[in-house]
Amino acid sequence: MVELSTSESLRQSLRVGALLSTLGAVVWLSGLPFLFPSLGPTAYLFATRPAAPASKPRRVLGGHAIGVLAGLLAYHAVAGGVVITASMGPGTVGGLRLAASGVVAVALTTAGMLLTDTGHAPACATTLIVGLGILTSPVEGAIIVAAVGVLVVENELLDRLSR
Repeated sequence: MVELSTSESLRQSLRVGALLSTLGAVVWLSGLPFLFPSLGPTAYLFATRPAAPASKPRRVLGGHAIGVLAGLLAYHAVAGGVVITASMGPGTVGGLRLAASGVVAVALTTAGMLLTDTGHAPACATTLIVGLGILTSPVEGAIIVAAVGVLVVENELLDRLSR
């Protein structure tokens, strides 16, 4: 494990916050889901492992796009209309459909990323967000991809400003 100085840890933490704050403002101003769980790990990679293959824009955009497509396909083929809720009981058909949709979505996303050399682990969280019925419309899928695009552009701008 590599130990970071306090100043480097602070710099990386502030970068993650800066990357996500723009999308947070978009959510607040628009009411649309431009901020979702899998962006946190992507921002973390950008801040802490900027040179890693998984941090390359092509992999980030490609991985999340594949995750959205695989999630939409799995959800609408296997669990369409079922929404994950706290009140879903054990052993329900709806629960089985959602679980199967999530498994299929991650398997399809993994295959898609491997076949296209767009490996980006946080995209497996994106596909679960879609495949488990949280964001399931094509419009929401487009919002996810757009949000990832904003994050990538913002990261590139921060890179240029820090040089």
